[in-house]
Amino acid sequence: MSADAPSSSRALADFYEAQALQAPESLNAFWMPFTANKQFKSAPRLLASASGMHYRSVDGREILDATAGLWCCNAGHARPRIVEAVKKQIETLDFAPNFSMSSPLPFVLAERLAELTPGDLNHVFYTNSGSESVDTALKIALAYHRARGEGQRTRLIGREKAYHGVGFGGISVGGLPNNRKWFGSLLPGVDHLRHTLDLERNAFSRGLPPFGIELAEDLERMVALHDASTIAAVIIEPISGSAGVIIPPEGYLRRIREICDKYGILLIFDEVITGFGRLGHAFGAQRFDVTPDIITAAKGLTNGCVPMGAVFVSEKVHDAFAHGPDNAIDLFHGYTYSGHPLACAAALATLDTYAEENLFQRSLEMGDYWEDAIHGLRDRPTGADIRTFGLIGAIEMVPRPGAPGARAYDVFNRAFHEGNLLTRVTGDVIALSPPLIVERGHIDRIFGTLADIIRTTA
Repeated sequence: MSADAPSSSRALADFYEAQALQAPESLNAFWMPFTANKQFKSAPRLLASASGMHYRSVDGREILDATAGLWCCNAGHARPRIVEAVKKQIETLDFAPNFSMSSPLPFVLAERLAELTPGDLNHVFYTNSGSESVDTALKIALAYHRARGEGQRTRLIGREKAYHGVGFGGISVGGLPNNRKWFGSLLPGVDHLRHTLDLERNAFSRGLPPFGIELAEDLERMVALHDASTIAAVIIEPISGSAGVIIPPEGYLRRIREICDKYGILLIFDEVITGFGRLGHAFGAQRFDVTPDIITAAKGLTNGCVPMGAVFVSEKVHDAFAHGPDNAIDLFHGYTYSGHPLACAAALATLDTYAEENLFQRSLEMGDYWEDAIHGLRDRPTGADIRTFGLIGAIEMVPRPGAPGARAYDVFNRAFHEGNLLTRVTGDVIALSPPLIVERGHIDRIFGTLADIIRTTA
């Protein structure tokens, strides 16, 4: 800071607030993630503040948030209980280590979370993001089999088109080519099931697609190829978000569970997006009535306001590590910020907000109106498919010849600049996931705006 910068605490707060509310002099130094930096910096989309269902841009426009930030602000923005909890916590205990030490909050939060998880997934390992949650879950799965005397089970099974974060484990089991091809051979011993996106048979389906349960039999093929005794775990998103909202066919997840049980393979659900009310329940596992052995979570855990992730494990998985001497470390894994006090405070306040406002049930009840509204765009001439389940939706565009992704990007960009609407674009898909506090009027505006923009986008 320059020598003439304000010095009092109030003046400092005003100074930093001013920096956040105005466009910076230069955009050069920040190398943005998952962004076409040249494209963005030629016409930036900068957000300065947020409250409830809306952002405010640096040029003063109110932007309706149809993506819950980045699938994470499930209770809306700047919710008072959460804001106050974080403020109070940083004044009380800013940091406490969780390696052979701790503070009360991680234990209190873990008990609260265990009340929400399905089945006997009663043990929580804290991380700082969805990517860390996935890599942690994969390591736990490998170590679990080793602890049971089956150390030869080292193979991991993901799916094509899956997104499991950006750690080396996550991109190895993930199935998005651009996320994989730049980074070498990745983890060995990984194979992939086919994805379940089938536009020919399932386009414009309502609810779970009717066709595709037979794709679960790919896991039997993997067993025949590799032998079940070598396979540690299968990891699946109940609904794939970043690949463009790919919804599982009717019965598919249950069949995967049955095959895993048959061969002693652990089933991991990556619920970083589907967790915390997005599908009308605490977790997608409950909505689909299929209980995995491990669940990964993040995003909605703290309503996006403090980075935090979690891995929930079943009793059998946890107890496999509990047979050593009392002074032996259970799992040689963890992060400096696992169970960070600020994150725990934010998470507890977030859970309180969900409960007090009955947001999971509200999400479930709004699902039909959301589904009807998004399917109202079915007859747009550039539409290839519409997919929705819970409060998630996707509008897939027909690609422009020779320019994949360009049409959907134009819709996304025009929605922001002309329609004051924040959506998410992935390839030729407009993805939507509003905060769970969304009202019918917001839904009408989201799809009214998109209808107008899609109609006038060549």
